[in-house]
Amino acid sequence: MPILTHDEIKKELERGTLKFSPPISDDQISVASVDLHLAPEFRVFEKRNKELDLVEDTNYMDITREVLADSLLVQPGETVLGVTKEQITIPSTMCGWLEGRSRFARLGLLIHISAGFIQPGVENRQVLEITNLSPNPLVLHAGVLLCQIIFQRCEGEATYSGRFVSQ
Repeated sequence: MPILTHDEIKKELERGTLKFSPPISDDQISVASVDLHLAPEFRVFEKRNKELDLVEDTNYMDITREVLADSLLVQPGETVLGVTKEQITIPSTMCGWLEGRSRFARLGLLIHISAGFIQPGVENRQVLEITNLSPNPLVLHAGVLLCQIIFQRCEGEATYSGRFVSQ
């Protein structure tokens, strides 16, 4: 399955099959990805000294609190949830891969723990599982181009309708 390059991403945007809201600027489109902004919305994990059962209906909302801020300090080893500013509409013939940007990865920032795959046919903002792997506290800033999405064509069509369809 091919990865979309700069020109193919532009064609999909012009056709209206791939959409971003708010619209992205040309300088966000790289060689084979699109850089995305961090929104000023975070979810911070509450520190508890009790076990958490990992079952299908465990809800991260029950163990996090919302923080609306232009910046957020993330301590070494800490994980917080962020969200992209851009809402992404992907056609049912494509999927996406959410990845960090090397400039921040080299400083110890991980933007997804293990859930970087974006299902075909989604229309939502992407939740980022941000972890500080650095020995230093890191400050996140809303508006920074923090991550990138890579688009891939699918064989056949499918549309995601699962639990996080409208996140």
